[in-house]
Amino acid sequence: MLTSVDRLLLVRRVPIFQELRDDFLVRLAAVMDEQFFPANRTIFTQGQEGRSLFIVVSGTVKVHIGNKQLAVFPAGESFGEMAVFDAQPRSASATTLEACDCLELTQEQLYDAIEESPEIAVNIIRVLSRRIRELNDKLNAMSTRN
Repeated sequence: MLTSVDRLLLVRRVPIFQELRDDFLVRLAAVMDEQFFPANRTIFTQGQEGRSLFIVVSGTVKVHIGNKQLAVFPAGESFGEMAVFDAQPRSASATTLEACDCLELTQEQLYDAIEESPEIAVNIIRVLSRRIRELNDKLNAMSTRN
């Protein structure tokens, strides 16, 4: 179980929450649920309804489509943001590579946070844009090898 100070220190390092006031981050971190997942456990599957994002507290999570790994997220990173915004089914699956502790932030909690601090939305857009660019780079690298 994380203390409120541990939660603050962790959430403050997550790119989508950087540059936000500590008093706001304390309140946001307090509403997140802690989740434990053993090694090789599926957190969510492609096609499943998604209404939350996750922050890796400890361990490592891979995001994949079938056997094709798209990304790996270590402690301090977030994943699952897309489904929170577009209300579409999950575009990929997430599976732990080792035992993981995560914090879960629901869509409702996130929307309440954005109302109070709109800069979260800008940070999330930056993170998602960076990830799209990284995937494009991977696809371009694969196509030049063929």
